[in-house]
Amino acid sequence: METLPHCKTLVLEKQGPALHITINRPDTRNAMSLQMVAELSRIFTEVESDASIRAVVIRGSGGHFCAGGDIKDIVGAHNQKTGEGETDPFYRLNRAFGQMILQVNESSKVVIAITEGAVMGGGFGLACVSDVAIAGPTARFAMPETSLGIIPAQIAPFVVERIGLTQARRLALLGLRIGAEEACALGIVHQVASSDAELDGMLAQALECIRHCAPGATAKTKALLHSVGREPMSGLLDSAAEMFTAAVRGSEGSEGTMAFMQKRPPAWADENR
Repeated sequence: METLPHCKTLVLEKQGPALHITINRPDTRNAMSLQMVAELSRIFTEVESDASIRAVVIRGSGGHFCAGGDIKDIVGAHNQKTGEGETDPFYRLNRAFGQMILQVNESSKVVIAITEGAVMGGGFGLACVSDVAIAGPTARFAMPETSLGIIPAQIAPFVVERIGLTQARRLALLGLRIGAEEACALGIVHQVASSDAELDGMLAQALECIRHCAPGATAKTKALLHSVGREPMSGLLDSAAEMFTAAVRGSEGSEGTMAFMQKRPPAWADENR
């Protein structure tokens, strides 16, 4: 990603090994449109093949993270006629978001969500697939779908993975709105900042930690963590032992061991990388 692609709904900025994505639809509280979904999907596809990017930071403009789906797209789908044998436009709309959020969830990069203001619906789901989520003091979280007569179809599985079934039931079935502190207690976010300055400091600290972790080992570790519960433990541990052996014998393992012995930072911690 030597040249950052042009996006209409996102602002992109590469700072060292981190790509900062700002959702930029402040007039709608950064509601997630079909175009935004497509652009996020395209960015995460390109990021996968860019070794210079080790972290992706997602935040919103205008004091809000993302207020959920764009009502204009829903109205537009209402007006579309479905011919015989064609997929329902509501299915296409909903499933496109699900494919994108799965892509973010399974990205080999470390995904950091900076949540402020409205974090609802699809925005709530996006926060739940981040590796690190930090909330500002204004953040308010909600799954309001049932109060609108619809269901959180694509985000519900990820919310359950994030906070467990019993808490997901409470939030989804009551359509509750909760603040940053409760979101942290539930595990939706990992840290809560009391000010904008503290929020920026927490982000900087997280990015500094990422810089000191080997990118290949980080990606493999993330893949391993995603495998837990999805395959038998014995087979998973066999695969993990193979991954460990390859890591120890690989270039990162050799460099990490040598750096430890020589009491110096490893090469991947170089600020210029």
